[in-house]
Amino acid sequence: MPRLAPPEIGLHSLRPKPGSRRPRKRVGRGAGSGLGKTAGRGHKGAGARSGNKRKPGYEGGQNPIHMRTRKLRGPRRKMSMPFEQFRTHTQPVNVADLEARFGAGEEVTPETLRSAGLAKRRHPVKVLGRGELTKKLTVRAHAFSASAKEKIEKAGGAVEIVAAGPGAGMDAKLGEEPAE
Repeated sequence: MPRLAPPEIGLHSLRPKPGSRRPRKRVGRGAGSGLGKTAGRGHKGAGARSGNKRKPGYEGGQNPIHMRTRKLRGPRRKMSMPFEQFRTHTQPVNVADLEARFGAGEEVTPETLRSAGLAKRRHPVKVLGRGELTKKLTVRAHAFSASAKEKIEKAGGAVEIVAAGPGAGMDAKLGEEPAE
């Protein structure tokens, strides 16, 4: 079709681009149509039957993948079924980070850690023992590893376990022992 001159273009002259629209397949209309006899469904089998719909995840009768994979139950299993819902989250802060960011005699709390850029998320803070500590610090956190506790006390500092605030959910049980 030749291109229309600008004055002839309008809603009355709009039509699809040539080749973009194809006539629909008319199946089962005789051998000469190219889709006669089995009407494009092949011979026998589930796909040839009327009313056939494959279930999502159907693997031809083979045991489907959702039934082959293991189901690890239990709320606190890392690999259990509702994956993220029951997992406990903590923010790790190492003793080496405390050494680098805080001066001797300072008090370290989750708020001061946040302002120092060490505990950015809202999850409870757990102090871990990687690195060395030479400064005397008073550290208040939700949980401590045994090695971190030992290193802080060895440097002359104090360790206090803080109860997790509201909104901490299942993570409130992180503290190993109540503060004395």
